[in-house]
Amino acid sequence: MTPDPRPLTIREAGAALREGMLSTITLTESVLARIEATEPAINAYITITAERAREAAARADAELQAGRDRGPLHGIPFALKDLYDTAGIRTTAGSSFLRERIPTENAFVVTKLNDAGIVLTGKLNLHEFAFGTSSLNPHYGDVRNPWDPGRIAGGSSGGCGAAIAAGSCLGTLGTDTGGSIRIPASLCGIVGLMPTYGRVSRRGVLPLSWTLDHVGPLARTVEDAALILNTIAGHDPEDPGSADLPTSDYTSELDRGLAGVRVGVPRDPFWLQCRDDVAAACEGALETLQELGATLVTVALPLEAAAGRLSIIWTEAAAYHHERLREAPKRFGADVRTALEGGRAIPAVNYINDQRLRRKLIEEASAVLREVDVLVSPTTPATAPPLRVGDPQRLMARYTFRYDVTGIPALSLPCGFDANGLPIGLMIGARHFDEVTLCRVAHAYEQATDWHTQQPAL
Repeated sequence: MTPDPRPLTIREAGAALREGMLSTITLTESVLARIEATEPAINAYITITAERAREAAARADAELQAGRDRGPLHGIPFALKDLYDTAGIRTTAGSSFLRERIPTENAFVVTKLNDAGIVLTGKLNLHEFAFGTSSLNPHYGDVRNPWDPGRIAGGSSGGCGAAIAAGSCLGTLGTDTGGSIRIPASLCGIVGLMPTYGRVSRRGVLPLSWTLDHVGPLARTVEDAALILNTIAGHDPEDPGSADLPTSDYTSELDRGLAGVRVGVPRDPFWLQCRDDVAAACEGALETLQELGATLVTVALPLEAAAGRLSIIWTEAAAYHHERLREAPKRFGADVRTALEGGRAIPAVNYINDQRLRRKLIEEASAVLREVDVLVSPTTPATAPPLRVGDPQRLMARYTFRYDVTGIPALSLPCGFDANGLPIGLMIGARHFDEVTLCRVAHAYEQATDWHTQQPAL
């Protein structure tokens, strides 16, 4: 009997594979069946690699049966945001320009995942060139939210969030420049982890903003996200932004509990203009953290109010796309073209001053995090808007963008539902390169609640 993959976590699936209760081929067929059942209604995938997945599953079964265990991701059906170079498989970036682009090499982290034995099921839909928060894509169709297909899945990693929520893969990698991992995680009711800037190599991942781009996992649980991070973290000397620092086992303190943990609550600016039901759910999460032994501390980040005005994404994106914008502007979707043209018009002095302000923001956040262990706030100020509305003025990135600017690791996980049954996300941030504590706090909250166990009816 083919299992339903939706309730399975990576940890559970891996245990079943090793105990002989499940084969990789059976697990892969169950995920491919979910893809067939949910596509194109959800439109999470741009490219489905079913036959490659079956071949990889057969190899994984043979290796596991022969006693070769590559680790926790061995035999796990996995998908990638379509920004990651995959040798022999097209990588479009959700754009018309790259529709037929087939890389000859894998991105650095894709090589790591392949070495870990993943079964690649395909490449996932996104906001064009990752420059947006709705994943409304004029070239490949809009990504739809599995909780309500009439609503957005968030962006830019919308296909990642939708695929995990729909059960059409067990793990995935997204990218985050202004919130693009955590926004879909929040709106789709899953876990999205943006590691510290430099923790994970970006080589072979199409850029949006060199200063702010992060690579990270989306999955059903905090533990699953930590397992993926274990696989992809590490120094890459060919990525100039990669940090030459030791990595950790990000699952090592998941069960340590919260005794002695100091939770900073940055109500200004991270809780301003937040919808009442979102605020109430996140207040409830703070109470749960306190019941688990954490101490709540109100903290202030006065400079953070300026983060939303920084021009860094727009100017760097305009620089990267300069030739395309000059030669074929009408091939961009209207929203992306408008954003790029706006970035092109920003004076260099503004960009330089914004980079200086960014350094001050990093110093401010680091100072606050010397007094507390983590920061907690809503991930997004509202739940998923209707498709016809999209994300007006990038409302969904109001809180998330601040972490990209400072490079601090941050995670979103579910903490409730609104009256329409749409997920609400809780965001937790930690000190630079302290993903161990980040995962510890998030896991403690997750295990004390049942939000992560609920699934869309799709």
